[in-house]
Amino acid sequence: MSKDKKKKEEKPKKSDFKAFLRKRAPFYLAAITLVAITAYGTLTEKNLENSMPELGSEDQQIVDILMKYNGPNETGLTVLKAIENKIKEEYPDEKIFEDKKTKIGLDILKKDSDEYQIILNFQSHKEEINYDWNVNVNSKKITSNNPESKHIIDLVNFYD
Repeated sequence: MSKDKKKKEEKPKKSDFKAFLRKRAPFYLAAITLVAITAYGTLTEKNLENSMPELGSEDQQIVDILMKYNGPNETGLTVLKAIENKIKEEYPDEKIFEDKKTKIGLDILKKDSDEYQIILNFQSHKEEINYDWNVNVNSKKITSNNPESKHIIDLVNFYD
């Protein structure tokens, strides 16, 4: 009799938790896959910042001063976001940054020891928009050289 009891004790018991997971594993796998696909689409979406050409470290610092400028009151709207919003207004139903005909040019010219001129040229299948600014590296003062760039700076400066 003692041998029969030992045999019964040696058998592993079925885990309720394992059975629960086995029944529902396909649903959990499908849910995880759906979340991963959605997150991937959001993370790989192209925008203005991703579309800009690669620059050297010194030039990138100068462009960062301009693009991260958020006005005298530091309101939250940056030059980069204002330009992106303006372009999205012009092309509301299109993924314009993913279009192969869309080109973004960026020229940085040194005017003197502290001041640089940055020209951003946005070309799409419909039109071309040029933005032109002067950036003082020491004072971080930004001045506009054309109406389009002045409009962007005004948006940033007076954003509430």
